[in-house]
Amino acid sequence: MNNIISYAHIKNNSVSINGTPVFSSEKNATLPEFLSEAYKSMEISYPKFHKMDLQCKLGFLCTEFALQNTAFISENDLTKTAIVISNSASSLQTDKLHQHSIDDKTNYFPSPAVFVYTLPNISIGELAIRHKVTGENAFFVSKKFDAHLLVNYTELVLHDNASSAICGWVEVDDTAYEAFIFLVETKNNTNKNTIFKPLNQLVVTQIYNQT
Repeated sequence: MNNIISYAHIKNNSVSINGTPVFSSEKNATLPEFLSEAYKSMEISYPKFHKMDLQCKLGFLCTEFALQNTAFISENDLTKTAIVISNSASSLQTDKLHQHSIDDKTNYFPSPAVFVYTLPNISIGELAIRHKVTGENAFFVSKKFDAHLLVNYTELVLHDNASSAICGWVEVDDTAYEAFIFLVETKNNTNKNTIFKPLNQLVVTQIYNQT
């Protein structure tokens, strides 16, 4: 059976893990400020984080929170770990920044550091690099969170050639943002703190909507 063994949700300047609030900042904090505070709260050292665009930072942090208190990375074959992410705005936030840099032909300053993030699947790339995940990956763009799509595709790759997966929704569009990441395994994780929920559309929808 494919099981959800952990999940994290970031929204409204707060973070929850498996439905339990674990971090929050001032409601009037900007997204960059909130992400910086959340990163510091985790007490991890990953300098590349500071170079990422906002969407990658959001996906990175939500995944790190989901991984807390699990043995997901150490106990799974990362060559058979899939990453399946979706959102509704693709890389629009960074696209706008890039467009702004080339609008004025008399002050033309496109930045490679910005341009590299004008593909949504760069979010997946950052997660793969961070945790040395080399399994199958896919990034879908849909109008809203689509549990049916995520579950069906994840079930497909788990049946085919994967034994675990990092899945979810990572969206940044101007001031609107949200991230929801859940971890899936085809075997029972031995970590005593791990929860187990069957992977299906109803369960994913319920845990997505609970915060």
